[in-house]
Amino acid sequence: MRKLALSLFLTGFLAFSSHADELKLQANAPDRYVVVKGDTLWDISGKFLKDPWKWPQIWGMNKAEIKNPHWIYPGDVIVLDRSSGTPRLALQQGGASRTVKLSPKIRNDGSTEAGIPAIPASTINAFISQPFVMDENALNNAPRILGAQEDRMVLGAGDQVYATSGTDSSVSNWKVLRPGKVLKDPETGAVLGYEVMYLGEARTEQAGDPQRLRITRSSEEIQKGDRLIPANDTYSFRYVPHAPAREIKGQVISAYGGVAEIGQYGTVVLNKGERDGLDEGTVLAVYKKGNIIDKIQLPDARTGLVMVYRVFDKVSYALVMQTNRPVNLLDVVRNP
Repeated sequence: MRKLALSLFLTGFLAFSSHADELKLQANAPDRYVVVKGDTLWDISGKFLKDPWKWPQIWGMNKAEIKNPHWIYPGDVIVLDRSSGTPRLALQQGGASRTVKLSPKIRNDGSTEAGIPAIPASTINAFISQPFVMDENALNNAPRILGAQEDRMVLGAGDQVYATSGTDSSVSNWKVLRPGKVLKDPETGAVLGYEVMYLGEARTEQAGDPQRLRITRSSEEIQKGDRLIPANDTYSFRYVPHAPAREIKGQVISAYGGVAEIGQYGTVVLNKGERDGLDEGTVLAVYKKGNIIDKIQLPDARTGLVMVYRVFDKVSYALVMQTNRPVNLLDVVRNP
C-alpha cells in the first residue's frame, strides 16, 4: 500500500549566533534510539541535546533543506554519529546509517503511521487562528450581532442569529470576536495593541440588513454586540526553531485564557514583536526576576523556554515549551 507521508513544512530563517551554534550533548545521550508513536522532533532531540530546540543543527539541515519536508516514522532507528567531532543524527535503514535527506518521498512499506511532528499538533492547533491583536477602534465598523428572534441573552453553536450586514456581500463565513483588554508595555506604559477575544464561527444563511446567520462553532458564550470579521485567513504554523536575530529582552504581559500561572504548552503574550526582530519559531529563555535580599539584587533564575508562533508588529504569542516552574506575568524573556 502506497501512502504519501504527511510532512512537516519547515520555513524560516536561521539566525544562530556562535553561541547558539554550539551543540551540547546530554551526559547520558544514547548511541541509538527507536522512534515510537507519539514522539516529536523536539522530544527526540531532547534525548541527545541539552538544548532540544537546536534539532535543525544536529540533523545537519542547511538553509535550503529547511524548506523541505522532514521524514521520520515510528520504528525508525536514530543513530548518534560523533565521528566528525560535530554530533549528527542519522537514520539507520537496512543495517546501515545514512544522514537524513530532507526531500519529498513516498513511503512504500505499507505503514499507516504518519511522519512525526516537531511538536504535538494538539498543543498548537487550537491557538493558530484564535488569538488576535488589533489596533484601537479596528472593530468599530465590523458587523455586530443584534440577537436572536427568541430574545435570548446567551447564544451558542447551532443558534440562529441576526447581525448587521458587512460591506462585502461575498463574505459568508465569519469569526465572532469581542473587544478585550488593552495590552501595555510594563516598562513604558505605551499601548501595544488590543487583545480581541475569539468566541466562535458563524455562517450567513440569508444576506441582507440584517443578515441571518447560524453559529457553527462557539468556544465562549456569544452575546448581542459581539463583532464579526471574515473567516478568510489561511494562517498556518510553519517554522524551524532558532535563536533571535538580535538581542532581545522582553516580558510576559498576558496569558491566553486569563490564567495567572502558565505551564507547558500554554500560550503567553510577549511585549516584543516583528519590529523587534521576532518571527515564527524564535526561541526565548524565560527568567524569574531575582529577589532583593539585604539590599542585594539576586540574579534572575532561568525557568524555561518559549517559542514564538504568531507575530504582530508590537507583540507576539509564544508557546511554553519547557518549564521547571509556572510562567507568570512580568517574567523576563531573553536570548536562550
